[in-house]
Amino acid sequence: MSKKRMMKLGMSIRGLGYHPSAWRHPDVPANGSLCFEHYLRSAQAAERGKIDMIFFADGIGIREKDLPRGSLARSGYEIVEMEPMTLLPAIAALTQRIGLISTASTTYNEPYHIARKFATLDLISKGRAGWNIVTSWSDAEAQNFNRAKHLDYDTRYERAAEFVEVVKGLWDSWEPEAFVYDKEGGQFYDERRMHLLEHKGRHFSVRGPLNVACMPQGRPIMVQAGASEPGREIAAQSADVIYAAQDNIVAATVYYQDVKRRLARHGRDWDDLKIMPALRPIVGTTRAEAQAKFDRLQELVDPLVGMARVYNVLGDLSGYPLDGPVPEPTAEPQMRSAVERVMQRVRENGWTIRQLCQEMTGGGGFRIVGTAADVADVMEEWIDAEACDGFNITPNQLPAGCEDFVALVIPELQRRGRFRTEYEGTTLRENLGLKPHVNRYAREAELQAKAQPRALVS
Repeated sequence: MSKKRMMKLGMSIRGLGYHPSAWRHPDVPANGSLCFEHYLRSAQAAERGKIDMIFFADGIGIREKDLPRGSLARSGYEIVEMEPMTLLPAIAALTQRIGLISTASTTYNEPYHIARKFATLDLISKGRAGWNIVTSWSDAEAQNFNRAKHLDYDTRYERAAEFVEVVKGLWDSWEPEAFVYDKEGGQFYDERRMHLLEHKGRHFSVRGPLNVACMPQGRPIMVQAGASEPGREIAAQSADVIYAAQDNIVAATVYYQDVKRRLARHGRDWDDLKIMPALRPIVGTTRAEAQAKFDRLQELVDPLVGMARVYNVLGDLSGYPLDGPVPEPTAEPQMRSAVERVMQRVRENGWTIRQLCQEMTGGGGFRIVGTAADVADVMEEWIDAEACDGFNITPNQLPAGCEDFVALVIPELQRRGRFRTEYEGTTLRENLGLKPHVNRYAREAELQAKAQPRALVS
């Protein structure tokens, strides 16, 4: 009998939750995204559940559009929130084992900034830092950084690939034991173990070295979305974790196999990269209770907010009766396949505009509504099918969605032997079961030493 695969888990605790109506729920603090205590409560709950890491997605602008007009003012989703690289060090001081992952854009940062910030977070947290690598894609963000439009696709990914290599190089500026701290001899560090990067590329010229060193993990964990072709290559070459987005087991299995097979080309092993798709569980002690939790949020969907979700596919429907039929698209669609997929579901279900708005607001992504056993069944199915190595949990609402998962699903997974009962190590790298990081210069020195001919012994 083969050994059961254990799963890795992350908890996304951005803002108020992943349902756009979460802010209207009576149990959710409407101003929570601006309150430190709100984030800390979810982080500490996740740590009680022995979850590997908390995860902060981030944007550097309000990317939601006010279409139809007035919809933005009625949405509480990703409008205002705390900057995660300021927030996470405070959370680090009040937690002990859980990993701390934040998004930081390669489009509107410089590699030295990112290398320095995450190295510092790794020191503060004693080895629990991780960087989620993204390219910024929206005009709203571009217009906050001296651009009218965002960079084209190829340039963004070319810049990102070079950016990542520079950051990795900076993190290796100092070999282990470079700092001797010899007070009597008057030597602070060993010059032979400090290395200038001297990078000169198309997008960056960076001399180095980094003025932060001795990171407990060797270097922070690197996370990537990796959905596009260049994104998959960056992930296969450099990432430790992929935050995936497939919402069905067939697509997830194909993606998993594709990315894992790329690892060997970069001299990496199959298990050097953990693939963790987003999962949104709505869990209750009974199926009826779980469904009632979801229905409550669906009832709070503002029609105008729902129409904003529909807008990008079918255009402005605000002039039609809300409880009337969804009109057939009249203009030539810009996203023909997406339009047809939505309209096929509309026809099959006989949805009104209101029902379509609710479906597109609360129905996106990989969602499970049910008991802890229902949720665990699906998670086990995906793990056993090698569709993933674990999951990033994206609660409908915070903090309750996080606390429900910890209170109900975690014990069920532990009972089945699928999740830890205690952290294995003190660093995020150890808890994810990843190999220790080996400094490139230390590795080169070791290889050179092995290649030297041994002296003959007379």
